[in-house]
Amino acid sequence: MLRAAVSGALCRRAPAVSTQSSALIRFFSAQAEPLPEAEPDVIERKGIQLHGAPMYLDMQATTPLDPRVVDKMLPFMTEQYGNPHSRTHLYGWEAEDAVEVARAQVARSIGADPKEIIFTSGATESNNLAVKGVAQFYKDKKSHVITTQTDHKCVLDSCRYLQQRGFEVTYLPVEKNGLINMQQLADAIRPTTSLVSVMAVNNEIGVVQPLAEIGKLCRENKVFFHTDAAQAVGKIPIDVSAMNIDLLSISGHKLYGPKGIGAIYIRRRPRVRLEAQMSGGGQERGLRSGTVPHFLAVGLGAACDIASQEMQRDQKHIKRLSDRLYNGITSQLQGVVLNGDDTARYWGNVNLSFAYVEGESLLMGLKDVAVSSGSACTSASLEPSYVLRALGVEEDMAHTSIRFGIGRFTTEAEVDRAVELTVQHVNKLREMSPLWEMVQEGIDLKSIQWSQH
Repeated sequence: MLRAAVSGALCRRAPAVSTQSSALIRFFSAQAEPLPEAEPDVIERKGIQLHGAPMYLDMQATTPLDPRVVDKMLPFMTEQYGNPHSRTHLYGWEAEDAVEVARAQVARSIGADPKEIIFTSGATESNNLAVKGVAQFYKDKKSHVITTQTDHKCVLDSCRYLQQRGFEVTYLPVEKNGLINMQQLADAIRPTTSLVSVMAVNNEIGVVQPLAEIGKLCRENKVFFHTDAAQAVGKIPIDVSAMNIDLLSISGHKLYGPKGIGAIYIRRRPRVRLEAQMSGGGQERGLRSGTVPHFLAVGLGAACDIASQEMQRDQKHIKRLSDRLYNGITSQLQGVVLNGDDTARYWGNVNLSFAYVEGESLLMGLKDVAVSSGSACTSASLEPSYVLRALGVEEDMAHTSIRFGIGRFTTEAEVDRAVELTVQHVNKLREMSPLWEMVQEGIDLKSIQWSQH
């Protein structure tokens, strides 16, 4: 079913779906809509009053289910509910066939063979399986792993897990634009290196690493190359053969599919061997035990299929809206910095730092827009983002970052409203800032020697 595109409308509705699934679909609206159980136009959550549901601009955290994906999943949730590993009756056969169709769809989206796709619960599990599994299998001959300082926390934690068990790990720094230095990577590779793991598209700043160059270097040195492609698959072209990628992690809910499902690509030629991290019935070629949730696999397959078919249209739509957002903000505000490379990036991720503004205060002001901050303001820690610090961003600017996530269903009206609110609240916070007043008077803040009491 084709997605209805309403250009320039104030509200983009989800495309028409079957009566069964229409009740499940949350519409995406630039205009906040009140929940029926609350007072008119007022929602109170976490001690904050919201005037309707906020606009959703946090696509790196999760994406909404595409209604067409829901339609594909529903029959396997209500009627064809068999266990795909039941080989003695029709219910199992139907479920198994659906899983294999989904496996082929996922494989096709990255240029792989279906036999190279293993279903998991998501990219976190896939990353754990790749990093720990490869390192542990080859530990007798190779005990060194390379990753980057800006990789996802689950990759970094997996590497620390290996370090605690005697492995050596190199955490590569990145340049100020967020990209790795290829010479530094080449220098870091040793005869004992078993794996290089580099995130394809960074989840915080959106930079796209040179995957083909990394893959070529790894292949020349007989080192396996793994990439966390949760933010890349379905959004930028990925070809595991052309890029010499040996292992690749996928997450369903990052590409308009369901949560709780992901996959890992594991190359067969040259063969990559790894130790399973979960014991059980030996499903998924013995690499990932546990019943495959076939309706979720169907959703992931459908999401990959749709994303592959509509990638160019999505890219064009997202680039146009990201330009509108960035230009709309920077044309009205000074002291705004785009974090990450301005060319090698996925433009659905616009991470901006606002000088002389506290990111947490700005987030509170932007309560009508669902966005994220680069600093850990929602946790017990007030430390700034480790990704931004790895780029060399000064601590005060790292604390002021806001990540705007634009996606398939984002509308012009939402972007325009986000620009309006951002400019309004940044100006409001700066009016209350003595530092901003000093800058306006021409005082160089770095030349000031602050006294301590």
